[in-house]
Amino acid sequence: MNAFRPSRHGSRRPRVSFEFFPPKSAEMEESLWESVRRLEPLHPAFVSVTYGAGGSTRERTHATVKRMVDETGLRPAAHLTCVSASCGEVDEVIRSYWEAGVRHIVALRGDPAGGLGTAYEPHPQGYHQTCDLVSGIRRIADFEVTVSAYPEKHPEAASLDADIEALKKKVDAGATRAITQFFFDNDVYFRYLDKVRAAGIDIPILPGIVPVQNFRQTANFAVKTGASVPGWLAERFEGLEDDPATRRLVAAAVCAEQVLDLIDRGAPDLHFYTMNKADLVYAICHLVGLKPEKAPALQVAAA
Repeated sequence: MNAFRPSRHGSRRPRVSFEFFPPKSAEMEESLWESVRRLEPLHPAFVSVTYGAGGSTRERTHATVKRMVDETGLRPAAHLTCVSASCGEVDEVIRSYWEAGVRHIVALRGDPAGGLGTAYEPHPQGYHQTCDLVSGIRRIADFEVTVSAYPEKHPEAASLDADIEALKKKVDAGATRAITQFFFDNDVYFRYLDKVRAAGIDIPILPGIVPVQNFRQTANFAVKTGASVPGWLAERFEGLEDDPATRRLVAAAVCAEQVLDLIDRGAPDLHFYTMNKADLVYAICHLVGLKPEKAPALQVAAA
């Protein structure tokens, strides 16, 4: 990755989108909506709300998305998975989103019901893979459909080429956009993009960015999802386990460096995994020129 520097494309602002997860408690609910209110004035292209393993947050996801439709100017995208539900049950959820005013779904196969690392077993009457779910969504209504992409391949994929073939099936089924698993080496993303385009896939592939709020937690999750953690990144956070103030400053510098480099190299869209925390994401957006629109000054008529 190039050294930290201002983007040469300072006049071209990227489009951004944000991911949130549904709250589990009153305290988390307050934190979520504080973050939503903080980031809404940046006018993201869309925001997504995750769906727990095995559909465990179905009601909370739906409630969060519906509140965004009713109370904000945001364009929410609801995550939806194939896990632990029949086609009929999933179709019912799809229709309920359309009735609630949602027009964008993030379609995912979902993690195995037994958790990451266990074997995936499709529901006997359910959608087996993401491409099947995408087809089902598009059959029911004219949703935008976003899917996942893996620059370092899905952990269960036999190879990167096989994983790109799986992405192509999602696109052929009607996917209109993909968001990548997070990564820290931008060369990984651009090499992947070259391979995807060579395979004839032309939908937008948004780079997924995770501001490192907690390095140890992020590194552990990266291992489970097949994302590599460069040695230089570990060195930057070394010795900061008990120093949250410095850790936040380092996290901001690392994320800013990555984002500015992505923009400098032509990435028009950025998707932030917010972890329901707005400050660091807001600061990065400010650095790349995304700021709330100021209300026009009131003109006082002459007496």
